[in-house]
This record gives sequence, structure tokens and C-alpha cells, in this order.
Amino acid sequence: MKTNKGLTLAYWVIVALMLVLGAIGLYWRLTFGHRLANYGQLIVWGLWVAMYIYFIGLSAGAFLISALVYAFGVERFRPIARLALFTALVSLLVALLHIWFDLGHMARFYEVYTRPNFLSMMAWMVWLYTGYFILLLVEFWFETRQDFVRWSKEPGLTGAISRLLTLGSKDLSASSRARDEKVVKVLGTIGVPLAVMFHGGVGALFGVVSARPAWHSGLFPLIFLVSALVSGGGLLTAIYALLAPNRGTAEYQSLVRDLGKLVLGLVLLDALFTFAEYSIALYGSIPGDVAPLLAAMTGPFWYVFWIGQVGLGVVVPVVLLGWNRTNRNPFWVGVAGLSVVFAFVGVRLNIVVPPLSVPELRGLVQAVPSARMTTLYVPGAMEWFLSIGIIGLGMGLYALGYNLLPVKPQAAKEA
Repeated sequence: MKTNKGLTLAYWVIVALMLVLGAIGLYWRLTFGHRLANYGQLIVWGLWVAMYIYFIGLSAGAFLISALVYAFGVERFRPIARLALFTALVSLLVALLHIWFDLGHMARFYEVYTRPNFLSMMAWMVWLYTGYFILLLVEFWFETRQDFVRWSKEPGLTGAISRLLTLGSKDLSASSRARDEKVVKVLGTIGVPLAVMFHGGVGALFGVVSARPAWHSGLFPLIFLVSALVSGGGLLTAIYALLAPNRGTAEYQSLVRDLGKLVLGLVLLDALFTFAEYSIALYGSIPGDVAPLLAAMTGPFWYVFWIGQVGLGVVVPVVLLGWNRTNRNPFWVGVAGLSVVFAFVGVRLNIVVPPLSVPELRGLVQAVPSARMTTLYVPGAMEWFLSIGIIGLGMGLYALGYNLLPVKPQAAKEA
């Protein structure tokens, strides 16, 4: 694939700057713990938790799109199936790093395996993440094994990495490829309920918190699943539309249009779920249900909801993907996908922060004279720097994998 050297250099400069900021944030986190974080006695979850559920959604959504091919045989999306698997892997890593740094004692994470509480929704999520991560690695290896064997003969870094990742395998026969495809199909089929369980489980983790009426809803697991498909689909659409090696071909044009239609349908479905959630709560006028929604819609950060969640997340993609002058142009389809990706950062922040900003007892803020007892939350420098660094790490790994591993969108004849 031909790439603009100037754009490539700019990309790596941006990644390097993000990693530098991340290193500063990591130093602060390891030195001062949570003291430099701006959450307090009311808002105990902040940016890192929001980014954790954001990237978990990207991972689950990307994997479920790959499962359309590997589990259900929808060959239309075969060109992006490997890329979807790789996207799911990198997104999962970025998500888990965010939640790891949010832990009070990061070094004790292993205790969820050695001292499990089988009634803990959080423990079940960790076990599901572990199984999901292993499944992604194994499925990706079987899907790309023969490419690693072929690429192992190449000189340079690509050949060296491929020789390492063959794990000693040298079989390029048709029978071995048929066996690999069967394994991938089985793993993809197993992965569908696993992805549904672990990301629906994230929604259930919020949903079972009965002390927070805005979360305590059976609709939350479904909302999380639909939003995962929207954000993951938007990311894959943007990557394929803007970076595919076969740009200009009829196959490329056709697949971009189909991806745009898929994302448009998912955006409208997610908007329907969101409307149902907000309209029912507002119509009921129960103070505990209404206050968090009003905090998101009319509070100090109203623009995150109206400009981010509604504008970038609904209006922009619906216009670009529904208008005939733009929905056939790969550039604008890619922009629509990026719009969805950026919008969902705001969606996740609105899920986490506003429900926590409403005191459980009236007058609680005034009764406790503490700077930490506040309903206003703005992420501190440590939170921003560390999150930027983690995302920069993910961007770096993604670019390396895209160029050194067999994950680029495939042409039809390769599919």
C-alpha cells in the first residue's frame, strides 16, 4: 500500500508525543497514587473508567463484526475480518490498561484469580476478559498461520516476526488450511456468546447498582451491546474507507457503501435505545431518575451530550450516510465512521459521570466541608496524560501490526 511519507512521519510524531505525556502520567500515578486524580467522595469513577468501557465496546463490536464472517459465513465482510480481529485485540489491551491504572492497588489484580468471589459481577467480568483474550489470540493465529509461514522466508523485521509467530509450523497444504478454517469457525462461534456476555456484563455491572437509579435498569446490558456494535463498526468503516490498499476498485466502493449502511442502521438503533432510556425516565419524573439525565443535558458539560453524543454520534453520521451525495463517497463514509468513534467518548463519559454527580442525600455536599465532596468533575492532568499515553501505545501497536502482520484488508480473490 502506498502511503504518504509526510503523513506517516506526522503519525509517528503524534504517537511519540502521546507516549511522552503518558510516561509523565505514569510517573505521577506510581509516585502519588490517586491523589492527583480529580474524582472524590461523590464521583469515584472518572475518565479511566469511561475510557475502559469505551475501548471494551470497540473490542466487542469489532469482534462481533468479524464473527459475521467466521461464525455465520457472511462473506461480504471477509476483506475486513482479520482487521476486525486485530482491532479487537488492541482495543482490549487499551481498555484493560485503563482499568488497571484505576485500581487502588494495581499489583493485587491477580487476587481475582487466587481469591475469587463467585458472587461478584466484577470478578466474572475479569474471568470473561481472560477467556476472551485467549480466544482472540488463538483465533487470530489460526487465521493467519499460513501467512506467517510464507512471510517467514522474507528478509528484515517482517520475516523475523513471522518466523517467531509460526511457532514452528511449516505446513502450507490445502488440508491444513481447511483444518485452520474449521478451528477459526469453532472459535468464532464460541466467541459470539462470550463477547455478548462480557460486554453485556459491563452493562450489568452498572445495572445492578441499585443505589444509582440512572444505572439500575435491565436495559443497560442491551444498550452496551448495541453501542459496542456502533462504535466498533464505525472504527472499522473509517479504517477501511480511508486506508484500504485496494482503493478505487469496484469491490472497495461496494464494500464501503455496505459498511456505511451497516453503521447507519446501528446508529439509528442506538439512537432508538437512547431515546427510550431518556424519554421514559423524563416522562416518569422520578427525581432520582431525572437528575442525572438533566445533569448530562443541561449541566456544565451540556456540550458533551448535545454536540458530542447527539451531534457527532447521530446527526453527522445520519446525514453523511443517508444523503446520496455523500454515502457513495468513501471519504465521507470514513468521516462518518470517525465521527461515531469520537462521539462515543462522550457517550461513555455521560454514562459514568452524571449519575455519580447526584448526591444520594440532599444537602450532603453542604454538610461535609471537603474539597473532595463536590458534584463537579473535570479530569486532572495525571488522568489526561496517562490516558493519552495508553491510547498512544495502542495507536503505535496498531500501526506496527497493520504494517508488519497479515491484517490489511484483503482483496476478493484472497478472501
